[in-house]
Amino acid sequence: MKNVVIARPVSSVVAALLTMVPTLALAEDQAVLDSGDTAWMISATALVLFMTIPGLALFYAGLVRSKNVLSVLMQCFAITGLVSLIWAIYAYSLAFTDGGSLNQWIGSLDKVFLSGVTVGALSGSIPESVFMTFQMTFAIITPALIVGAFAERMKFSAMLWFMGLWATLVYAPIAHWVWGGGWAGEMGALDFAGGTVVHINAGVAALMAALVLGKRKGYPTTAMPPHNLGLTVMGASMLWVGWFGFNAGSELAADGTAGMAMTVTQLATATAALTWLFIEWISHGKPSVLGIATGAVAGLVAITPASGTAGPMGAIAIGFAGAFFAFFAATKVKKALGYDDSLDVWGVHGIAGIVGAILTGVFADASLGGAGLAEGVTMGHQVLIQLISVCATLIYGGIVSLILLKLIDWTIGLRVTEEQETEGLDLALHDERGYII
Repeated sequence: MKNVVIARPVSSVVAALLTMVPTLALAEDQAVLDSGDTAWMISATALVLFMTIPGLALFYAGLVRSKNVLSVLMQCFAITGLVSLIWAIYAYSLAFTDGGSLNQWIGSLDKVFLSGVTVGALSGSIPESVFMTFQMTFAIITPALIVGAFAERMKFSAMLWFMGLWATLVYAPIAHWVWGGGWAGEMGALDFAGGTVVHINAGVAALMAALVLGKRKGYPTTAMPPHNLGLTVMGASMLWVGWFGFNAGSELAADGTAGMAMTVTQLATATAALTWLFIEWISHGKPSVLGIATGAVAGLVAITPASGTAGPMGAIAIGFAGAFFAFFAATKVKKALGYDDSLDVWGVHGIAGIVGAILTGVFADASLGGAGLAEGVTMGHQVLIQLISVCATLIYGGIVSLILLKLIDWTIGLRVTEEQETEGLDLALHDERGYII
């Protein structure tokens, strides 16, 4: 009797659980807000915005001459405001909605003016408003990176026109290709946090800008050293810290992948900073503050596409390779070809981005400590996919950027006058000084 009495409540519990199975299955199919993921993504969003202002703004401001320091800060601030509005009004929709018959290339206008992005709307386990704003910070920093290529010589009005058009016609489509359901993502291209979408994309646009505008007055015969490396180091430090939101936040959840993304970001950056330092030490006899700061940024760039798939040892290899190739691109190659990319955007972001994107296909392999490739995909096949996505970004981004620059030059003009360039953009364009003389 005792056994029978015990069995009845057990059987009742089992029966009740069985009746709940369809309900549980239904709940799994529905998006449910996770407060932990949401809290992390709000923090990550703030960290990525912190990368642009003040991080990138200070990094660039210290590298230019003192007569142009305010112009660079102004450009970063203005881009933040301009792209925020463009993103909310229509670019978010173009990047992250289903484009129907054109979905391989671009999204739709279903979410213009953030239609449907309400308090209760979810994107996975977080509010869609948080997802939208997180992606907005990526859309902000990408064109802001380009500023370094044309620093000290572009009209402010031309800069605004170029950045607005570029965010619309270059950034939004490529973001859709990779992250919004377009052809690159469908092909299996790995770009966890923006190697192609952000860094290669900005890098090739920067190269086009440097070529179209031409060299700064006096370059390369006149010395143009950074006016305040203290600002540059502060900016680089802010970029390093903010990049944890950039990379770990791209998981869109507070989980093990986000944790590993943070780990590999730190290891790659540390490796790249030391790699640049020692190459410079060996080749020039002394290690420089500018060198170690630039190397750190190259490492951050290189690990970005691989941050969700590489393991710790893979991150060290990627950091080394990114800094190695970026160093020679920003010094030897730039000097040999003679173009004036003022703050080495192509060398650091473009080249390190390419290296990182290709090596993502290598170090994602489980045999090298990575998260593993898709079923049936070999390392060689994945590297080929990575190469295709890199080349597509370079070709599309380069051509459209070149067309936009030429159109603006033919209409309102891209470059300040020789007198304005000599005076400095702070006074010539903004009637202000960065320093009291």
